[in-house]
Amino acid sequence: MSTLPSENSPEDVNNRSFWMPGNYQRTVKRTEDAFQACNDIVACFQERARVERQYAQQLSEWSNKWKPVVDSSPLYGSLLKAWQCFLSSADRLASLHASICRSLVSEDGDRVRTWQKDTFHKKLFGGFKESQDIDTGFARAQKPWAKRLKKLDKVRRAYHKVSRKEQAAREREAHAQGNPDVAIDKQKKIQEERELAQQEAEKVRARYEKVLEEVNRYAPRYMEEMESIFDQSQDEERKRIVFLKQAFLSIHKHLDITNNESVRAVYNELHNTLMAIDEQEDLRWWKNTHGPGMPTDWPHFQEWTPEKKTKKGKKAGEKKGTIERGVMIGGVRVRALYDYVGQETDELSFKAGEEFLKIEDEDDQGWCRGMKDGGWEGLYPANYVEVV
Repeated sequence: MSTLPSENSPEDVNNRSFWMPGNYQRTVKRTEDAFQACNDIVACFQERARVERQYAQQLSEWSNKWKPVVDSSPLYGSLLKAWQCFLSSADRLASLHASICRSLVSEDGDRVRTWQKDTFHKKLFGGFKESQDIDTGFARAQKPWAKRLKKLDKVRRAYHKVSRKEQAAREREAHAQGNPDVAIDKQKKIQEERELAQQEAEKVRARYEKVLEEVNRYAPRYMEEMESIFDQSQDEERKRIVFLKQAFLSIHKHLDITNNESVRAVYNELHNTLMAIDEQEDLRWWKNTHGPGMPTDWPHFQEWTPEKKTKKGKKAGEKKGTIERGVMIGGVRVRALYDYVGQETDELSFKAGEEFLKIEDEDDQGWCRGMKDGGWEGLYPANYVEVV
C-alpha cells in the first residue's frame, strides 16, 4: 500500500539533486522510457482500433437485422423513408468507423513504429546508442567533480571528528576547573590536551577550507560541461515530444468525427429526410392508393351483346369511349403524381414524376389513355397525373 509523502529534508533534496554524482541517470533513462512509451501508444490505439471495428460490425449487423422488418412494416410514404434512412445512415457510419480502424492501425500505428525504429538504435548487448552516448558524456563530465566531492567529504568528516574531540576536551577542562577534587597537575594536563585538540582542529579546518575552495572554483566548469550534455539530451527529448504531439494530433483527426464532412453529410441527410415527413402527402397517397381516391368501376347498365363476353367495367368504359371520347391530336403532356403498376396488360405503369402524353380524355369510369415516349400505350387512372 502507498503511504502519504513525508516532508523532504534539505539533505534529502540535495541528495536527489541533478548535480550530485549518479543522479543524471534519470535523464539518461528518458530514452528507454520514450521507447517503451511508443510501444504503449501503439498498443493503446490498436485496441481503440478494435473498438472502432467492432462498432462498425455492430452497426452493420443492426442495420441488416432490421432492414427486412422495416421494409415490410405497415408504415408508408415519407414516414417509411425516414425509418429506412436510419438504417442506411448506420451503413454509412459503419464504413466510416471501419476506415477509422484502418487509419489507426495502418497510418498512425505504422507511423509511430517507423519513427521509433529510425530514432532508437539498439545495441548488441542491450540498451540504446542514444542513451549510452548521453550516459558517457555525463560520466566523463562528472568524474573530476565526484573525486573532488569525495576528497571534500573526507576532510569534512575529519574536521567534524576533531571538532568533537576539541569539544570534549573543553568540557573536561571546564569540569576540572570547577572541581576541587581534581589535582593541579591533572588540571594542567587536561588544559594541555584541550590546547592540542584546538590546534589540531584549526589545522584540519584550514585544510577543509582549502579543499572546499578548490571544489567551488571547479564548480562553474563542472556545471558548464554537465549542462552541455543535458542540453543534448533535452534536444533529443524535444524531438520526441514534437513527434508524439503530431502523432496524437493525427490520431485526434481520425477520431474526431465531429469535424468529418462524411458524418455531417450522413446526419444532414437523415435530418432532411425526417423533416420531409409530410403527413398530408402520406394521407393523400393512402387515400388514392387504398382509400376513396382509388379508381373504381361503379355499377352501370351493360347492354347484352351476343357477339362477345362482357369485359370488366374498365374495358366496357373503353368500348363506350370509342363513341364518347375523341382522339386528341398530338396529345397533352402530363406528369405522374404517384407510382402506378398496371394490373392488366392494357394498363400503363409509371413512376411518380414521370412524364408522358395523354392521348384520350377521361372516360366516365375515371380512366384515360396515355402513351409513353417509347410508343407504349395503355390506360391509367386520371387522378394519378397532372397536366404539365
